Amino acid sequence: MKVSDMATFRLLRSQFHNLKLNGFHFLSPPTNCKIFHNRFPQNPQFSRHFQPPLNSRLIHSLNRRLSPESPVLAVNGRSEETPSNSPDSKPIFDQKPRVLSMFGPDLINPKTSDSDEESVKNRLNSVPNHSNGKKGKSKEYWVCSDCGHTEAKWWGACNACKKFGTLKSFVVKEGVDGGKVNGFEVSENAMKSWLPEQNDRQGGPVRLGDVNRGVNPSEWRIQLYGTFGGEFSRVIGGGVVPGSLVLIGGDPGIGKSTLLLQIAALIAESPDNSESAPVVYISGEESIEQIGNRADRLSINAEDLFLYSSTDVEDILKKVSLISPRAVVIDSVQTIYLQGVTGSPGGMSQLKECTAALLRFSKKTGIPILLIGHVNKIGDIAGPRVLEHIVDTVLYMEGEKHSTYRLLRSVKNRFGSTDELGVFEMAESGLQAVLNPSEMFMSEEHSESDHLAGVAVAVIIDGSRTFLIEVQALCVADSIGKHLNGVPTNRADMIISVLKKQAGLKMQDYSVFLNVVSGVSLTETAGDLAVAVAICSSLLEFPLPNNVAFIGEIGLGGELRMVSRIEKRINTLAKLGYKTCIVPKSAEKAIAALGFEGLQVVGCKNLKEVIDKVFSP
Repeated sequence: MKVSDMATFRLLRSQFHNLKLNGFHFLSPPTNCKIFHNRFPQNPQFSRHFQPPLNSRLIHSLNRRLSPESPVLAVNGRSEETPSNSPDSKPIFDQKPRVLSMFGPDLINPKTSDSDEESVKNRLNSVPNHSNGKKGKSKEYWVCSDCGHTEAKWWGACNACKKFGTLKSFVVKEGVDGGKVNGFEVSENAMKSWLPEQNDRQGGPVRLGDVNRGVNPSEWRIQLYGTFGGEFSRVIGGGVVPGSLVLIGGDPGIGKSTLLLQIAALIAESPDNSESAPVVYISGEESIEQIGNRADRLSINAEDLFLYSSTDVEDILKKVSLISPRAVVIDSVQTIYLQGVTGSPGGMSQLKECTAALLRFSKKTGIPILLIGHVNKIGDIAGPRVLEHIVDTVLYMEGEKHSTYRLLRSVKNRFGSTDELGVFEMAESGLQAVLNPSEMFMSEEHSESDHLAGVAVAVIIDGSRTFLIEVQALCVADSIGKHLNGVPTNRADMIISVLKKQAGLKMQDYSVFLNVVSGVSLTETAGDLAVAVAICSSLLEFPLPNNVAFIGEIGLGGELRMVSRIEKRINTLAKLGYKTCIVPKSAEKAIAALGFEGLQVVGCKNLKEVIDKVFSP
């Protein structure tokens, strides 16, 4: 091989990565071309398509460096003529080309023998295009099946949870315009066929006075009737707001599905419905037969309650649009998915896109959607924290494993207060509202019994509800330390230290056990006095009467301090039939004008005065 021929061949090889597929190509070389026959002996009729941009001047220079037996170069379908003395000059496309794929070592052979330029271009366009910004692009992601973390490459172990073997491959397809399919596109496509025409109000800014003109605030919300509906309405602010997105979380088996199935039946059977207002309950975890069996156990037979089992968001929106329901329940948000979005159901990408699609659907149609969300090991709703920012209301359902009582608490509410608390009891017929919540925090009364020593009643407020809780204390000699259940450690340490220093109690050789009945956490400072009296009762072995309650905060000097809304607390005690209430001295003036029939309010300045009045014979 001549040195000039080798140099030319290397020059051509160096230009491969700078050339475009539909730019110029080599025609089949003559049979006496040693360069190409030595390089590709199995394909004497070799044709390669390159990317431009090589201009005609460069082509002429290359042709001049090639020998007369060298192949002809063609640019954009026009051939550059070989020297006239070349005996092997042939017109373009006289030879049948064989296209070498740029994305693999195998040759892609045409199935039919075409001799025109258009057929060759069509076959070139059929080769997958992996360049950026082109249609048909697909991108591969690696998503952790355990925590939902997404990686652009496979690393063997997830960088978030550090677990091996959990990365799964997912390919993201693109839409018509080359962008990723997202929740907004899916919800918009699913609603186009039946959404009403947008009015002028949505065309631009609207005056504040014109927004609610002609709207009755009492009829705006969807009202829930009965004691059960009233307890749920208290938590969400007075009723279900049209077009809202409500997320309810809780531990497995706490009763989330039961709660929303009963709420769906209440909305479907609401007496203020002048026309048929169906409600759709969608489950991604159970079949419609399983949901029907649960409805039978709960004695639910609403005619306008529809059941559907699906996990595809686009399919759900299409089926819901055919019914035009008054409300939709989805159980649960971790089981639904959007086609074209990376990740498996429950992953970060799927959760965000699915929730965004449901939010858009709810806002544009005015149909409220109630979602059930699972919780992780630490008790938060599983998935990204942004999920709680997207929705309008976030409710948590709490309760002890071996207790029948359930607490429904609001942690976010755009349409009401977050201080409300709902109390339910799980019965055979479903969840029932608890009319007197203080019952669940009180133990049985055993008057004139010695085992009442170390028991005191505190009055706390959670939201707008007043609760009476029972605090138990046990002082054991020949043991050092403290064991707390429901009482914060810093508050317990402070109260015990004040009793030693200011009240003069000798507790150095005693171990203190503190417990709040029903597993409630005593986070309010109004329960300080009840904790201190319970410890004194156990240490002195002096039982307390059943009809005495304690309200007050303890300072470091042993003084009793005023607490908020003390009138409401004392009023609750009077309704429940309590005879005596110990309060701070400063509270006597605030409640002097209020007459509580049958209830004696005793004011004390400090702990010493409380001990003298309560434990004196």
